[in-house]
Amino acid sequence: MNLEANASRGSTAAEGAPPASAGTAYAWYAVGVLTLCYMLSFIDRQILSLLVGPIKRDLVISDTRVGLLQGLAFALFYGSAGLPIGRLVDTRNRRTLVMVGVAVWSVFTSGCSIAGSFWSLFLARIGVGVGEATLNPSAFSLISDYFPPERLSTAMSVFYLGALTGSGLAFAAGGTIVDALTKIGVVNLPVG
Repeated sequence: MNLEANASRGSTAAEGAPPASAGTAYAWYAVGVLTLCYMLSFIDRQILSLLVGPIKRDLVISDTRVGLLQGLAFALFYGSAGLPIGRLVDTRNRRTLVMVGVAVWSVFTSGCSIAGSFWSLFLARIGVGVGEATLNPSAFSLISDYFPPERLSTAMSVFYLGALTGSGLAFAAGGTIVDALTKIGVVNLPVG
């Protein structure tokens, strides 16, 4: 298959490579955006653990079901979706896959906030996991195209800071928000 055919499918290094005129600045910009996405994905993953009490109370569910929401619903589908998504990363436009993944996990994260039952929250957590599964394979592939081998470790280390920062922010900022909302109490919105 020739280079133009590959490029039209978005499966070559040329698709993910920064424009020649942008060089290193564009590559670091891309790492910054991907790191921000990774940070947000970890906030989405971790924030649920701060809401165990309210979720158990509002949905009247057991600790076992909370464990299923935090573990099985997310992790199993995040892990298993990563395999076919990895194949898509090899054959499709990776930037588009990141955008679609962020959109999917954002919609399902919003769905978590309106879930009225264990099963609706379980399905929403599956959607979050599937959406987030697009990020790592796409980011690894893009970053490896943007940086030469001798700079790749530094770029990947910056990307991985998103996980640590996201986890920290989920607990620090999330705890503060949960505490503030607990003090406010129940707020009924005039919807429908």
